[in-house]
Amino acid sequence: MHIPDGFINAGVSAGAGAVSIAGIGYSLKKAKETLDEKAAPLAGLVAAFIFAVQMLNFPVAAGTSGHLLGGALAAILVGPWAGALCVAVVLVVQSLFADGGLTALGLNILNMALVTAWGGYAMFVVIRRVLPKTRGSVVAASGVASMLSVVLASLAFTLEYALGGTGTASVAAVGAAMVGVHTLIGIGEGFITALTIGVVLGVRPDLVYGAHDMLPDLQLRDSTVAVGR
Repeated sequence: MHIPDGFINAGVSAGAGAVSIAGIGYSLKKAKETLDEKAAPLAGLVAAFIFAVQMLNFPVAAGTSGHLLGGALAAILVGPWAGALCVAVVLVVQSLFADGGLTALGLNILNMALVTAWGGYAMFVVIRRVLPKTRGSVVAASGVASMLSVVLASLAFTLEYALGGTGTASVAAVGAAMVGVHTLIGIGEGFITALTIGVVLGVRPDLVYGAHDMLPDLQLRDSTVAVGR
């Protein structure tokens, strides 16, 4: 998913850069309004976790491999605005070590930070609305939304390639390959995200932004279970 220098032409790269700057600026503004003193340190830990986990690749198909993008996971833990910022910071650091081109940084932030965090969280909210208000529903919604966020990012890349790709492959071929491979990567992403959210919900449900509306119920159930024991 990391786009190298020169893979998308300068015009589209510049346009994506402008959109990313605006998106990051808006995320900064909204994060200041939504992050409390307890969640701010968590955002730093989330960024560090994503940076570390992105170094672990898992095999997908035909010799390709994938790794966690982390946008949806970050958004569910600390909110879509802070979540996008967490992934953007990771991408900036990675670009300094040739993991994604510097001229393609705007494209990578757009696809891997904004699309996955904002889009993933939007899908998480929609899925949660049709499920019961239980811990299991939050875990399931996080896994599905995370998987879909990866596919959404691959569709964003396909659009960018259609607008300014410098390769010789057809848009249809690139789109089919990207969506197909990233659907499989998304399954891995969904599993990791669901597992992580489930663990955090089990020990500190108050740290999961996406479950704040049901925090009293979660704490009541935990208290009831503890008393029952």
